[in-house]
Amino acid sequence: MSLHSITLQDGADLDGFRSAVRRLIGEELAPQHVIWTISDAPDLFGGEAQGDAPPVSLPRTVGELISLVVCHRDPERYALLYQLVWRVLNGERELLDVASDPLVHRLDLMARAVRRDLHKMHAFLRFRRVEGSEPEQFVAWFEPEHFILKATAQFFIDRFRSLHWTILTPIGSLDWNRETLTFGPPACREDAPSEDSFEEGWRGYYESVFNPARVNPTAMRAEMPKKYWRNMPEAASIPGLIQTASQRVDRMIEQEATMPTKRTPERALEAMWNQEPQTLKELNAIIAKAGPLVPGATQAVFGEGPDHADVVFVGEQPGDQEDLQGRPFVGPAGKLLTKAMGEVGIDRGQAYLTNAVKHFKFEQRGHRRIHSKPTAGEVKHYRPWLMKELELVRPKLVVALGATALLALTGKPTPITRSRGRAKFGAYEGYVTVHPSYLLRLPDEETKQAAYEAFLADLARIKDLAQADLETGELPLAAE
Repeated sequence: MSLHSITLQDGADLDGFRSAVRRLIGEELAPQHVIWTISDAPDLFGGEAQGDAPPVSLPRTVGELISLVVCHRDPERYALLYQLVWRVLNGERELLDVASDPLVHRLDLMARAVRRDLHKMHAFLRFRRVEGSEPEQFVAWFEPEHFILKATAQFFIDRFRSLHWTILTPIGSLDWNRETLTFGPPACREDAPSEDSFEEGWRGYYESVFNPARVNPTAMRAEMPKKYWRNMPEAASIPGLIQTASQRVDRMIEQEATMPTKRTPERALEAMWNQEPQTLKELNAIIAKAGPLVPGATQAVFGEGPDHADVVFVGEQPGDQEDLQGRPFVGPAGKLLTKAMGEVGIDRGQAYLTNAVKHFKFEQRGHRRIHSKPTAGEVKHYRPWLMKELELVRPKLVVALGATALLALTGKPTPITRSRGRAKFGAYEGYVTVHPSYLLRLPDEETKQAAYEAFLADLARIKDLAQADLETGELPLAAE
């Protein structure tokens, strides 16, 4: 049988490869009878009409691997992938599970290389504002190892949908005008701005969060190779930060030696600010001054309610509306909580409502800010403030609304299903129930109604406990 030549477009020609595979499989052409070449002017099947080739059914994992490997620079990638397809369709359906197979091993290494390149582009690409551009335009220069430009486009659209941006690379360019994505020709580094007015502030932030005690230049270069440093404004600070790391560590140790030895979470504020707040107003001033742990929040959202309320409700973190209004529990979940409290006879104005995390953490998706769950480390960062808040309010009962609040109050992750009901949070009597946002996420009305009734039962029990003598468990006598 004569050899069949397939010519694909330079770069990651996924569509061309798929079309070629459909035709080749339809004609039952084995890999040894196919020659794969790459050209800037592709002539698929040597000028033959492609026709209507039947679809090819492959396992999902094979399709995902193909999408990655076509981005690799190895000129043999298409021939290797066609060998994979041929073997999968001819009795080796589970071939990818055989990690020791030489073909599978080589393709896996290629896929990993492409994934690393995608990660590097997501992490190390920096946009710079084109000075004087109206409307604002941002341009970035990046040098990928592989043909990943199209594969990474959606990531940047999702992250910067509301901006007009352009990414320039030696293999092509992307331009997003807030509505349409356009692929363009290769570019040069000189086509991108070398700096902008924002970079000085960004370098200052990077230097302030740099931890000199964990400096490891070898690990830094492995994770962030020097080839990317020229495109990153913070890289200009790295040599100086490394050079002075040992002196900064010595100063940190000296300062630590002068601090109080009592470093419980409840006393962490005293160690940080030297004067422990005596009122909620003073505590809130410290929180406002400290600023958010993660960027983006408009303002800190403080607790709300009487200074010495009988019941404190602790939620997860402010949402979009809470961040904008500066008040806790005013968004959809907060309105549902207020409604439920009213149904069981709890006066919201007499309760104290707050959150474990005081700033809104979110992901920007177009014009919407989507709630992003705080990490355990972020909850730990805010915990001293929450514990001081409880110390100042001195409630009879603390209510944990959801798993994040429970983590903040106990210091350890615990499933709500195992902890729901009465609890003990250190010196405080407590109660654990779901967060009202959980009720809003339930898929159907029947399930939602049952969960809401269980939530009402929890609130009724909370009301009773707040009115009871918690040492004896006796409830107050009903009014005659």
